[in-house]
Amino acid sequence: MTRVVLILLLAAAGAKAQDRSEESNDLWKWVNFGILAVGLGYLVAKTLPPFFRSRTAEIQNGITEAQKIKREAETRASEVEARLASLSEEIDKFQLNARTEMEQEGARLREETSRHLQKLQQQAGQEIETAGKLARRELKAYAAKVALDLAEQRIRTRLDKSTDNGLVEEFVKNLGSRN
Repeated sequence: MTRVVLILLLAAAGAKAQDRSEESNDLWKWVNFGILAVGLGYLVAKTLPPFFRSRTAEIQNGITEAQKIKREAETRASEVEARLASLSEEIDKFQLNARTEMEQEGARLREETSRHLQKLQQQAGQEIETAGKLARRELKAYAAKVALDLAEQRIRTRLDKSTDNGLVEEFVKNLGSRN
């Protein structure tokens, strides 16, 4: 409605303006400028606020998202720092456990070696005892054989010295003394 009024005013002013001189040209320039300014103002007032509101909402969403990402990154960074801080403790525990296990394994190996040595010593003692018994038996058998051989040699030497007659005579003497 204001447009129509403006247009009518302009049309009326335009008719009068033809009669007037340069002053009216300047007036028309100002009127045209006013109309242009009001039209631009109307368009700006109608389109820019929604644009600025949507842009403001996008910026606020971006800020909120950035803050969320920052909090997550800080949380992850603190977790990593906590892990790094506990990592040296974990390494120390691991080394202590490894040392303890190595000592236990060493003690177990020493104990097992000691048992094996005792078994070997017992076996060696039994083998030595068995070998000693066997050697004694062999020595007794050898001694018996040597004794028999010596007895046989003595008997032969006696027999060689005495004749067959001497034996018979001695036998007869022995028989006579018995009766």
